Amino acid sequence: MGPPGSGKGTISTRIVKDFNMKHLSSGDLLRSQILNKTTAGQLAKGYIDHGKLVPDNVMVDLILNELQNMKSHSWLLDGFPRTVTQAGALLKNEPIDLVVNLNVPFEVIIDRIKGRWTHAPSGRIYHTEFNPPKVQGKDDVTGEDLIQRDDDKPETVRKRLETYQNNTQPVLQYFRDHGLLEEFAGRYSNEIWPKVHSFLSTKTEPLQYTHYGE
Repeated sequence: MGPPGSGKGTISTRIVKDFNMKHLSSGDLLRSQILNKTTAGQLAKGYIDHGKLVPDNVMVDLILNELQNMKSHSWLLDGFPRTVTQAGALLKNEPIDLVVNLNVPFEVIIDRIKGRWTHAPSGRIYHTEFNPPKVQGKDDVTGEDLIQRDDDKPETVRKRLETYQNNTQPVLQYFRDHGLLEEFAGRYSNEIWPKVHSFLSTKTEPLQYTHYGE
């Protein structure tokens, strides 16, 4: 768990690689549903475009359906649950060993996300600071215009962070009360990752430790 843009996807990918788990990202799942214009996807899009959270019943059904396909594997959920209702439904239906929460300052997140630009046809993502295109505003491969997704615009990001904070504090407390929550603070993924890996290594044997430069 962690705010949008806190590095959940990055940390999740590293955990999956080093600890041999299946990865389910609620964000990727939603984007896939929206791209395929499913009923759930179209419903979710209306909420996301306005910086709001997708309704509990829609998210719970999507996630539980996907987890049914992972029954024979250890799995990692990224970006779910976001409400106490979702958390309760998950805990009721699936075994949970640990909840990891990433604490990253909101201003760091806003600065990070507002620099993202996307080449829509291919999905290639650039960042004005960390991965800039060769020509400003243009895709490196095709030369076509880059766009900023609605949910990457600063005003939308701030609204999403405020909504996230209001909804998620009770969720964190819910998992804390169940003895499942571990929290890791930092500004960047490379700062947080060694702490996460070290802790998880006390719970399960890693395949390896992958070091990432500062």
